[in-house]
Amino acid sequence: MIIATAGHVDHGKTTLVRALTGVDTDRLPEEKKRGLTIDIGFAYEEVEPGVIMGFVDVPGHERFVKNMLAGVATIDFALLVVAADDGVMPQTEEHLAILGLLGIPQGAVAISKIDRVDPERVAEVAAQVSALLAKTPLAGAPLFPVSGETGSGMAALKTHLQDAARHHADRAVEGRFRLSIDRAFTVPGAGLIVTGAVFSGQVAVGDRLILSSQDKGEGIEARVRGLRALDRDADVGRAGQRCAINIAGGDLHQTLVSRGDWLQGEDVLPPVRKFDARVRVLESEAKPLAHWTPVHLHLAAGDVTGRIAVLGDRRIPSGEDALAQLVLDAPIGALFGDRFILRDQSAQRTLAGGTVIDPFPPHRGRAKPERLKMLAAMEATDPAAALSAMVKVADNGVNFQQFCQTRNFLASETAGLRQLDGQVILSGNDGDLMLSQDRWSRIEQAVLEALAAIHKKQPDTVGPNDNSLRSALETPPAPKLLAAAIAAMIEQRSIIRDGISLRLPSHSPRPSDADLELWKQVSLILEEGGIRPPRVREVAEELRVEPKRMEAFMMRCARQGRLMAVAPNRFFPPAAVWELAAVVEALCADAPEDGFSAADFKNKTGIGRNVAIEVLEFFDTSGLTRRNGNSRSLRRPAAEVFGDG
Repeated sequence: MIIATAGHVDHGKTTLVRALTGVDTDRLPEEKKRGLTIDIGFAYEEVEPGVIMGFVDVPGHERFVKNMLAGVATIDFALLVVAADDGVMPQTEEHLAILGLLGIPQGAVAISKIDRVDPERVAEVAAQVSALLAKTPLAGAPLFPVSGETGSGMAALKTHLQDAARHHADRAVEGRFRLSIDRAFTVPGAGLIVTGAVFSGQVAVGDRLILSSQDKGEGIEARVRGLRALDRDADVGRAGQRCAINIAGGDLHQTLVSRGDWLQGEDVLPPVRKFDARVRVLESEAKPLAHWTPVHLHLAAGDVTGRIAVLGDRRIPSGEDALAQLVLDAPIGALFGDRFILRDQSAQRTLAGGTVIDPFPPHRGRAKPERLKMLAAMEATDPAAALSAMVKVADNGVNFQQFCQTRNFLASETAGLRQLDGQVILSGNDGDLMLSQDRWSRIEQAVLEALAAIHKKQPDTVGPNDNSLRSALETPPAPKLLAAAIAAMIEQRSIIRDGISLRLPSHSPRPSDADLELWKQVSLILEEGGIRPPRVREVAEELRVEPKRMEAFMMRCARQGRLMAVAPNRFFPPAAVWELAAVVEALCADAPEDGFSAADFKNKTGIGRNVAIEVLEFFDTSGLTRRNGNSRSLRRPAAEVFGDG
């Protein structure tokens, strides 16, 4: 069981921990010199074999509340310390508020320094504390008058803590491994050591992990060389424990590790710059928490600045909660259910706390009614209930892999969620999409009706391409959902992919014999041209056909899905378009944030400037790319625009 002290500066927290364990948690020279706890310290006491109390001693000075927050991020038990001579003080109230916002489940109160006052003062302070606790999760917690100097009352406090440790239930070992780093140092002969609290999962010697940094960008691969759990050598560390882990890796060095970084499993979500959450404002706040207020966000051992975007109403009144999005100045590790604290811009006052709901917020429309309904559905703690509720309100489906990553599930923990009644799973490029049976039926019917209408209007053509089909739908699904739906319907043979076109199985347009004969000759010429096929006039001259007749023929071929009209004078075989689209996707993957230029595309393909411009303008019109001045970026994957090739 992990116990954290809490309380005002100089109320005797470190003295109490030393009296309980024999360990002085003030390890820094400055702490020794000033007699003041600056950073978090640790001590351990073995109650009996297999039962260990771990103490996290936190600073009480207002200047070091951020260090206090790093220490209490994931604890089981709070030991609030109030000095009998001072009584309740500002940091007593702030620390207690923080414990409540973090949902610490149980605790006790030590009325310290009773050797300095008379019994009447002890009773007076005890009454103050009981009144203060009445409206908090620690209401009714036992109070223990003690003196760390004389030992008075310490036996009763220690017995209570030991009993709590004996009855403490270990946390379930679920999800992928996550350890929030609060210290990093180097030991001669061993190398880099990181310490912190294990939020989820378990780790063993030899495991491969990722050091996920708040400010170093991509994660660094690491291997576990050794570990200590609860200050004892161990083969395995697990959720609820504090661990010190010896890690090794070619790029690892102490300078690359900061407090607030994560050591985690290889498939855990990297740090994010924004997330949606439920936020509760303290009753003690004089004013509502307004939209776009600058804040300090503390999550686990991390501390970053940012702003709060209140969703729905533009403010959160004191003592109330609401949905909000945290928009951060630096990335931070955050997953569903993680608790956090918000302090004011100057880091002088605790404002609110909250719980992470979704680390995958949409790029736009964060406060739209349909988004708020989705967040309300996602809040359910039970994953099956949450997923069922989300599917009911999600017209464009729920990304199943993303849902599982948000909740940090192992693959073995997701099997049952795939079997929920009344739901359909479609395979997508970015993960499977889960939607209701009713929504799937409506999409399927809309596609079939749209194709039937197109066939009736254009009986001599094969059918539309993917993008044209989307345009023909009255209320088209999101591109990713439509692409997944098309793929599923092709697999079921309810529709057919014919080249780049889509058609019903009953539809079979047939070109005239003359067109078929001409096609044999034209297709050879165009295929020889590769990604730079000749112009219409050049093809006509080679085959000695009237240019207007050749242009009309190629237009018919385009309607039939045999060719794509890239420009009025140039038609490309579908294979050439797919090849050029692949070049665009590769350029976008490697390009800076503002995209790639026409010159980049010309140089990569070697097709010449004029043809390159024609192709890029065709891609803009088709919905593959988006032009921004002289640069272009990827608007949708090529498979969603032109089919899967």
